[in-house]
Amino acid sequence: MLNQILETAAFIRAKVGQFTPEVGIVLGTGLGDFADNIEVEYAIEYKDIPNFPVSTVEGHKGRLIFGRIDGRRVVAMQGRFHYYEGYTMQQVTFPVRVLKQLGIRCLFVSNASGGINPSFRTGDLMIITDHINLMPNPLIGPNIAELGPRFPDMHNCYDRELRAKATAIAEREGSSCSTASTSAARALRSRLRPNTAISRRSAAMPPVCRPYPK
Repeated sequence: MLNQILETAAFIRAKVGQFTPEVGIVLGTGLGDFADNIEVEYAIEYKDIPNFPVSTVEGHKGRLIFGRIDGRRVVAMQGRFHYYEGYTMQQVTFPVRVLKQLGIRCLFVSNASGGINPSFRTGDLMIITDHINLMPNPLIGPNIAELGPRFPDMHNCYDRELRAKATAIAEREGSSCSTASTSAARALRSRLRPNTAISRRSAAMPPVCRPYPK
């Protein structure tokens, strides 16, 4: 995997020159148009990038966008990859490992979720404070020391400082439960801990497993 990461990062560097992103953004379902807020300098189709998966879900355009937001150098994934599409967890997390190799220091993940808490309403924004993972862990398998330790510290994977700033905008915060299912929430889910601030999603958690040590 390491050789593939390095090969892919080298290919992208050749396309974007001296542009070194500070921030990575993964745009989930319904958020692809956020890319319109980026002063785009480079855009690369996933299908043209060696070793990259290709988005198969409707609304996920499948492009890497390099540009600036308020002067910050960012790279945005306009479309992500899902375990339920048939990709392995190593393939799902591969792009974020590449982004780290390109220079990002923090990663913003986003997704559309179903809220288990009955006080949530359609369109509410929730800042993720932690997650419950019911999918295979992307760190299973031989450990590659260059990508980080065997057992990474996850106590602050959702950075407290960034969360504090975002909560002023989002109004809500809570934990998120990641499942492999592509089906909508069933009635039983709505009866599980109804006052818990929790959402159900299938996509945003895997990349949060730290791809490299800080």
